[in-house]
Amino acid sequence: MNIVFFGSSSFSVPPLKSISPYVSLVVTKKGKPKGRGYTLDDNEVKRAAIEMELPLMEIESFKDETAQGFQVFKPDLFVVASFGLIFPKWALDLPAIGAINIHPSMLPKYRGPSPIQWAILNGEERTGVTIMKMVEKMDAGNIVYQEDAEIVRDDNMIKLSEKLSKRAAEILPEIIDRINIQGLMEGINQKDEDATYTPIIKKEMGKIDWDKKAIEIVRQIKAFVLWPTAYTSLDNILFKIFDGEINALNRKGIPGMILGKNKEGILVSTIDGSILIKEIQLENRKKMNAYEFANGYRGLIGKVLNNFKD
Repeated sequence: MNIVFFGSSSFSVPPLKSISPYVSLVVTKKGKPKGRGYTLDDNEVKRAAIEMELPLMEIESFKDETAQGFQVFKPDLFVVASFGLIFPKWALDLPAIGAINIHPSMLPKYRGPSPIQWAILNGEERTGVTIMKMVEKMDAGNIVYQEDAEIVRDDNMIKLSEKLSKRAAEILPEIIDRINIQGLMEGINQKDEDATYTPIIKKEMGKIDWDKKAIEIVRQIKAFVLWPTAYTSLDNILFKIFDGEINALNRKGIPGMILGKNKEGILVSTIDGSILIKEIQLENRKKMNAYEFANGYRGLIGKVLNNFKD
C-alpha cells in the first residue's frame, strides 16, 4: 500500500503518525509569511514529516506546478485529514484505489471547514469521527466508518480536536489494513437532505455581545479559543478571553460589568446571569490568569467590558 497523506493542522498529525509506514509522501499547505521578518511559519504537519524523515511537498493550491508531482509517487490511496484545500477531479482520479477523508463530525451534519467549532458553538452534546470516500462535492462521499463521541463541559475547540484526532489515529490503521486486503469499501450513502454546512470562521465572530445569554458567551469562548479568540474591550483596549464558564452563583449587573473576583478568576455580568473568566490577555501584554490580572489592575471591579471597535 502506497499512501500520499494530505494535512495541514495539528488535527492531522496523530493520523499521519498512525499510518506512517505506508506513507510515501506528505503534502501540506505552504506556510504564509509571518512577522516583521516575513519568515514562513511551518505548520505541525511539516514538522512531523521532517521528524519522521518522510518526503514532504508544500503547495499553495492544486494549480501549483509542484502539485503535478503527485503522480511520480504512483499512489494507491490518498488519505486526507484537515488539509484545507478542495480537491479537483484530476487529483481525485490519481490514486489507483481512491481517496478517503477523516472528518471530525457525524456527517452529513456539519459538512465544511469548521465542524468542531460549530458543534461547540451550537451547544451539541455529541459529535464524532467520520471516514468517507472523497468525491468532487465537499464532504458528500459515502461513509466508510463512523462513530460518535461525547462533548463534555470542559471541551473547547483545542481539547475536542485533540480527542477526535487521537481517536481517528486509533481507527485508521485498521481501516487501511482492510482496504489493503479487500479494496476500498462501497460505504453508506449520505442523505443530502439531512446535511448542514459550516461556514468559514471570520475574525468578527469572536466579538462578544454582553447582551447575550451567559451560556452563549461561554460557548463562543470555547469554540473560538484557537482563532479568532473571543474578544471585548477594557478601557478601550483589546481584551481577549481564552477560558470561562457559567458562574454558579448567578450574580447579575449591567451586561459586561465586572462584578468581582475570586481565586478562580473574575465575574462578568451578562443579560441573564454571570460568567467566570479564567484566562485573559490585554493587548500588548502576555496571556495570564484572570485573578492575577485583576490583582494588578487598579479599579477593575465595576468597570464595564464593551464591544471592541475593530
